[in-house]
Amino acid sequence: MSGTSEGPAPAADLVQPAVTESSAEASPGAGPRVDGPLGSAFSASPLAMAVVNRDGLVVSANDTFGALLGKGGAALSGLVAADLVDLRSDARTWHAYREVLRGRQAKLSRTRRVKHPDGHSLWVQVTAAPLPDAEHGVLLSLTDISDRRELQARLRHLEMHDPVTRLPNRTLFFERLSAALEAESYEQGGTGRIGLCYLDLDGFKAVNDTLGHRVGDRLLAAVAERLTRCAEETGQARATAPLVARLGGDEFALLVEDSTGTDQLADLAESVLKALQAPFDLSGQRLSLSASIGVVERQAAGTTATGLMQAADTTLYWAKADGKSRWTLFDPERNAHRMTRQALASTLRPAIERGEFTLEYQPLVGMENGRLRGVEALVRWSHPQFGLLTPNRFIGLAEEDGSIVQLGRWVLVTACRQARRWQLDHPDEPPIFVSVNVAVRQVWDSDLVADVAEVLAETGLAPHLLQLELTESAVMGSAGRPLQTLQALSDMGVHIAIDDFGTGYSNLAYLSRLPVSVLKLDGSFVRGFQYESDKEGAVAPNPADEVVVEAMIQLAHRLGLSVTAECVETSAQASRLRRIGCDTGQGWLYSRPVAPDRISELLGTRACNQAS
Repeated sequence: MSGTSEGPAPAADLVQPAVTESSAEASPGAGPRVDGPLGSAFSASPLAMAVVNRDGLVVSANDTFGALLGKGGAALSGLVAADLVDLRSDARTWHAYREVLRGRQAKLSRTRRVKHPDGHSLWVQVTAAPLPDAEHGVLLSLTDISDRRELQARLRHLEMHDPVTRLPNRTLFFERLSAALEAESYEQGGTGRIGLCYLDLDGFKAVNDTLGHRVGDRLLAAVAERLTRCAEETGQARATAPLVARLGGDEFALLVEDSTGTDQLADLAESVLKALQAPFDLSGQRLSLSASIGVVERQAAGTTATGLMQAADTTLYWAKADGKSRWTLFDPERNAHRMTRQALASTLRPAIERGEFTLEYQPLVGMENGRLRGVEALVRWSHPQFGLLTPNRFIGLAEEDGSIVQLGRWVLVTACRQARRWQLDHPDEPPIFVSVNVAVRQVWDSDLVADVAEVLAETGLAPHLLQLELTESAVMGSAGRPLQTLQALSDMGVHIAIDDFGTGYSNLAYLSRLPVSVLKLDGSFVRGFQYESDKEGAVAPNPADEVVVEAMIQLAHRLGLSVTAECVETSAQASRLRRIGCDTGQGWLYSRPVAPDRISELLGTRACNQAS
């Protein structure tokens, strides 16, 4: 057969001498019939054949042809051949068949499913080829390929289904998903929406590792049964139930075509979580597990299979990160933040090289006289796309990928150079110190002591005018290299400050053994002082706040440390902090972080009259 390898080629040559016009003479318009010695061969041939005239009517059909259709060959004469073998079911086939009848096309070969009168169906390969004389019409032949189709169907089922759970596998899932997202699938009716529950079993790896893969496979099969039951219960009131598929490992998906909204997907996710809560009894092995589910529901128009799966995968990650054993709905805003974070991470190192970072400085003010004592250097990223970014947007990323070492050194150099510039520009004023934040990774991944010594030598800044801030969690309990580094910096004359003090689990006795000179009280302590005692209706302060802060200040002073209060925003806070002995204040009461020129203006003046 032309165009396929299914069945023998039509034997048009076998009937060449046997096709005559005698029947046409006897019955005008009937067309050619098979006559002569080969007519008997035509009738007895194991190949199902029929002669069809140019009008598409059966002239002669052998018994083999009739047997496939459940009729005698003679009973088919005069019937429309296209209706017998379903050649009208699609426009392309019908057009091609008519072209063969008119002698404009050499051959037609199609696979068709026909129904036998006894009720069963069979698959046949239909071939239509012109007879040698175009006036004689065409020869139609059929080959029964039902067995071959059944084998192909079984092989496809094996190819498209998971052997452990017998669910559709990843290949079939994406085939169904892609088909559901084609325009003709949702434009012909339905809701035009699509939903997906993408789930992962929590802690399944531990089952495989401790009990073996055989138990793990049985558990996966049991999970598949419960998911299928959930899908069937959900689909009882709908035309089709959600498709349940195993995508690999312990990942499953439930695809909802023509979804009605997020409520439907939420209900499905809830039912799945509930179904998996009951313990699994696997021949004496009683196992409990949970699942995390990412839920996505959206318009099918404009959605791609890749985009839907990326959203589902992201949402599944959120469910895991939020504590597992839960479902989480896709949040475009949260996703936009994640995408922004990824964009920042990918451009962080090049941005340092391109010089996109700047420093602002926030004053550190003496509580007794309100004069400028020092400044804290705060890095900003002038991002070409996202604008001016504060440290909380990118410092964590820099610590993760190690670029904090390069960025931290740039901050150190720039801040020390600026501090030295202020000193040279204002020789009659007491020099101010500059405080620079240092990440733990800078201590481990670089020679911080050598870097500081080199920067101080290069800029000419005295060591006592540099203060390095480390977080409480980084300093407390330091041992080995971190402690040695801090000690070497302190011996050099550099001041070490503990930032955000009071937020961690401080071993206060350990402070005496650390080379620390400054404690910076976290703003959460100072906010309790935020009231105006002389104003009518003012909220009464909590005495415990002042007791705790005063005790911390007294302890620090006894250890030879000075104390800086962060987040000072009102004069009342400043007055109370000054009364209990706080040394330095930092906050918006005095100044927000500002450019270097503004610090130059503050030198030699009171930083904040309200604090006096």
